[in-house]
Formats: sequence, C-alpha cells, structure tokens
Amino acid sequence: MIVVGLTGSIGMGKSTAAAMLRRMGVPLFDADRVVHRLMAPGGGAVAKVEEAFPGMRAANGGIDRKQLGQRVFGAPKSLARLEAILHPMVADAEKRFLAQACARREAIAVLDIPLLYESRGAGRCDYVIVVSAPAMLQRQRVMRRPGMTAARFDAIAGQQMSDTEKRRRADFVVPTGLDRGFSLRRLKAIITGLRSGKAPPARQGRRTTPKPRQGR
Repeated sequence: MIVVGLTGSIGMGKSTAAAMLRRMGVPLFDADRVVHRLMAPGGGAVAKVEEAFPGMRAANGGIDRKQLGQRVFGAPKSLARLEAILHPMVADAEKRFLAQACARREAIAVLDIPLLYESRGAGRCDYVIVVSAPAMLQRQRVMRRPGMTAARFDAIAGQQMSDTEKRRRADFVVPTGLDRGFSLRRLKAIITGLRSGKAPPARQGRRTTPKPRQGR
C-alpha cells in the first residue's frame, strides 16, 4: 500500500483538497479531526490535558480548545507539554487507520497532516502532496476566519516552514489559486498515476512499498 502525505501551510486549501480525495474514494486520515475528537466530551485526552492545563475544561465536559490555544500559542514549553500528550494518541490512531486500510487491500492511503514537514513526519510517507496558493490569496483566506488578526496570522506563518521550501521538498504540488476544477484534475492525475504504478520513484529516505495492485 502506498502512503501519501497531504500537507500545506495555513490557508493554502488543504481541507478542500482532502475533501476532493475523499470524494474520489481515497481513504484519508485527518490528524486535526482526531485531535478535535480527543479533546471533545469523553475524548481520550481530556483528563490528561485538564491535569496539565487546569481550568481548560469546557462546560460540555470537553476541552475549551480556543482557550487552550491562547494558553499555548507563543509559549514553546506549554506547547511541547500539550504535544507530548496528543502526539502519541494521534500516532496510535494513524497506525490503526493504516492497518485497517491495508487489511482492506487499499492501493493508496492518505495522511492529512498540517505540519507534516515541521514535525518531521514525511519519512512515514512514500510520497508527499503539497497544496499551494499565492501569498496574497493565502492571506485573504486566513484573514476571513473568525477572530483572525494580521499579527496572529504572521505569527502562525512564522512558525511554519515556508511554502517555497515545502514545494521544493514535495513529490507533487497541487495549486489551489486558480479554480477548484484545476485542483481536482491535478489530484486525479496524481492518484491515477500512483494507482497505475507510473509515479516517479519515492524520494531517498522515504518509505519503500510494493507497487499498488492493478484494478483499484
């Protein structure tokens, strides 16, 4: 089974690309969604996060992610403490996802991970797709989000690897600054190539897996 990483900086259109892949029938692991579930009411991380960050429990019994974000943003030690709680749980969920996809004899599985390069996770993938858009469009998209400010956007972007470097490291780049039809056609071409075994060799240092079975 070929494991494909999907990533991109904030506001680059990764969520739209992920939705397109799902509609194409490609199994996709959403790391952000797993984190949200872990901190939702009854989630596996709620007790540990509350212990590490007292006062973060929301009225519904889950973690107040907005308040927690304000607590750890710009505080490296606090962020590292939170990541030490969440990352192992997300990694376990990812392993289960891949095992299930392999058991179903899927040819391809996608790992949707926003900070794939920043967390040095590309080594878990055979190929990486990076979604990219012009900087002006990226800023416009992000600034439309509720509660976003220019200073916060600049701080978030400053903590992420540059789009230029991500595109340089990527096996495939999907532009999202034109129209959705163009992005969809690009994604379809990538998946078709991977399924047919016509994709380029995986980059040095990545996983190596057998070619996908024909007919999937």
